[in-house]
Parts: sequence; structure tokens; C-alpha cells
Amino acid sequence: MQWQPVSPDRFKLAEGPFWDASTQALHFVDIAGQKACRLNGNDLAGWQLAEPVSAFIPTTMGDALLTLASGVYRLDLTSSTDRPELCLFSKVDPVDGNRANEARCDPQGRLWLGTMQNNLGPKGEDIPVTRDTGGLFRLNASPHGQPPVVTPLLEGLGIPNTLEWSADGRFVYFADSKAGQLYRYSLQPDGTLGARETWAAEGPGAPDGSALDSEGYLWNARWGGGCLLRFAPDGRIDRRIDVPVSHPTSCVFGGPDLRTLYLTSAIPSQGATALDGAVLRAQVDVRGTPCARFAG
Repeated sequence: MQWQPVSPDRFKLAEGPFWDASTQALHFVDIAGQKACRLNGNDLAGWQLAEPVSAFIPTTMGDALLTLASGVYRLDLTSSTDRPELCLFSKVDPVDGNRANEARCDPQGRLWLGTMQNNLGPKGEDIPVTRDTGGLFRLNASPHGQPPVVTPLLEGLGIPNTLEWSADGRFVYFADSKAGQLYRYSLQPDGTLGARETWAAEGPGAPDGSALDSEGYLWNARWGGGCLLRFAPDGRIDRRIDVPVSHPTSCVFGGPDLRTLYLTSAIPSQGATALDGAVLRAQVDVRGTPCARFAG
């Protein structure tokens, strides 16, 4: 697999890649660099923010959602990149000292947001995660401009990562990187989560973000492991894909045919290589599944 950086830029903690099929643009964030980025062709734009941002997700309204440490905001995409126009959409997690981390929309366009103890200092420096105070929440848009409906789903989480849904709608795949586990939850008819099962085999590094391909296999970035693992639907490791970065953070399928895999990465505190912190892309032999915009 031939990996190429999408730009010469390097990011402190690139994360949350989202491929928007309608605009053929890649959205991602630099959590520690406090920036929301959009790559359209060779044009890279970055909205500079005042706090860490973990996800940048377009909406059906034509703007985008940003998951910041202080809440979920709507971003006017026509606003200046150095003076972004933000509007608070929802305060989600009531726990002091938590921040947003993983966020994805399910096929119905509802936002699922995982939170964690804040692990970033004022200059983006690492702070150890010592508490399992994170939660998982779901946000549904309300009609007529009313505040969204926030549904708590899980609590007591360390570092939530990976949110993907099986094609048949029966399961959601979810990781807790602090626990070093990839889980699968059954989805109940009323929208709640059923029993949790430790689903995937162990592998190098810690499980971080993931993408699901059209064959139902989960591609998981392995933080500190320098690779992606492709997991079969039964949780066994189907394939290991070595990558030229030490700390891959997440991935997403994109391009006109969803056969381009985009990979985000972070710069480690020690021993960084030339490509650490880059956003990379490579052609793959299987089609991916599309990302869903927020429905509202």
C-alpha cells in the first residue's frame, strides 16, 4: 500500500476524519492545535479555534458541527478561518473537567459523542488520563430551532474512540483506548444499548478510530502500534497494514468511489519521524461505507 501525505502540513493531533461525498471534501481536526480543517482538492482551509476540537461534521443545513471542550457548536462555513462564526448548539456532558473526543453520526444522521477527562494543557501538552469520567451521548436535532435532544448512553469511560454501525443496524462498534478494548454493543429497538461484548482480538498498540468497509470489516488505527488492523465481522484480525507513522489516530474511506483510505496521525512527544502528524492517503482494494452528515 502506497501512502502519500495530502499536504506538507504536520499536525499535533490530527483526528476525526470525515469524507463529505456531496462536496468531495475531507474534514478533520487538530485536537491539540485547536483547528478544524477542510481539504477540497489541493485547497486546505483551517478554522483556528480557542479550545480543543475533536470533530468537524457537515450538516444537512449546510453548516457544520464542531465538538469543542465547552460543548457542541455550529460553524458558519462561510466565515473567515481566523475569525470563525460559532453558535452554541448544545452543552452535552455535565462533568467538570471533561472534553469531547470521538464523534460520528449514525446512518440516521444522529450525532454520537464520546467524552473523556481533559488530557491537554493550555499549550496542547499531554496530561495523564487518571479518571474514567467520560460518557457517551446521542444528539437528535429538534424541529423549529429547539435545542437538540441529548440522550446519555454510557458512563464511566476512559478514552472513547471508534463509532461505527453494522450494515444491518444490529450493532455499534466502540472502543475505550484507556482500557485497550474494542467492544460491540447490540442496538435495541428503543434506541438504547444492549449488552456489551469484548469483540475484537488483541493487537499492537491501543485501539483508536476506525472505518467500516462495504464487506463489514472494521479498519482500526492502532495508537502507538504503527499500523491499521482490519477486523473481520467475527472480531478476528484479517489483516495488518503497516503505516509510516508511529501514532495513527483514525481513518475514513473517501474519493469518488470510496476506495481512497485517509489516515490521520499525531506527533509523539519523543522520537517523531518525518511523517508523524501528517494526514495520509492510499488506494485500497475494497470500497468503504459513506459518512453521514448530521440531520439538522
